[in-house]
Amino acid sequence: MSSLALAVRNSSTMLRRNLLHARRYPSLTLNLLLTPVMLLLLFVYVFGDVMSAGIAGGGADRSDYIAYIVPGILLMTIGGTTVGTAVSVSNDMTEGIVARFRTMAIHRGSVLVGHVIGSVLQAVMSVLVVGAVALAIGFRSTGATALEWLAALGLLTLFALALTWIAVGMGLISPNAEAAGNNAMPMILLPLLSSAFVPTEAMPGWFRPIAEYQPFTPAIETLRGLLLGTEIGHNGWLAVAWCVGLAVLGYFWSTAKFNADPK
Repeated sequence: MSSLALAVRNSSTMLRRNLLHARRYPSLTLNLLLTPVMLLLLFVYVFGDVMSAGIAGGGADRSDYIAYIVPGILLMTIGGTTVGTAVSVSNDMTEGIVARFRTMAIHRGSVLVGHVIGSVLQAVMSVLVVGAVALAIGFRSTGATALEWLAALGLLTLFALALTWIAVGMGLISPNAEAAGNNAMPMILLPLLSSAFVPTEAMPGWFRPIAEYQPFTPAIETLRGLLLGTEIGHNGWLAVAWCVGLAVLGYFWSTAKFNADPK
């Protein structure tokens, strides 16, 4: 069997293994999925009128704030899913299964590829669930074209791929699952420090650069423009650049750490 065929076959096997783990132990995925859903409901039904009035500078209209907040919640959902990836990778490294894999005649990179593809699929499915909740409470995307919808899905997938490779690296350097979860917490916290809930123009001057110069803000602004059919500006290129940069960094970091001789 050629090297490429072996890699594809082993990667598909590892993918099935990770999907089976997610199906048999759904508690982690459900807990991470519950966070964005609860935040969506909290900000829409508790703070929605007030936040909408503050952003629009006029009357309170909860539907306007739903349209504003959903893109950030969708990207936060992806960040939460990757926390589970870091924990899963750390479990594999500490429980000895990876040591067993190293002694078998399988493609070495297939272990990581299975984790990455499985996590991206779970992230996309989680986004669809949260998106369904958003539609149920009033989110509408009447101004977006079919092409913009496809671009939005592509951006979400690319963002999930980038964060997943970073999460894999965090899982590999963590001594246990608890540490892996803690190391990956910025994936959930960074959206809170972005334009997900309020525009960066409304933030204090000293805090605004923190919100503007991080990967979530341009991705959120791009996704918001695609879903609502509004202008994107330079945010599209920034979002893609962040995704590609993080994916490349995470890939080389993870593979270097995984291929290093165990201590």
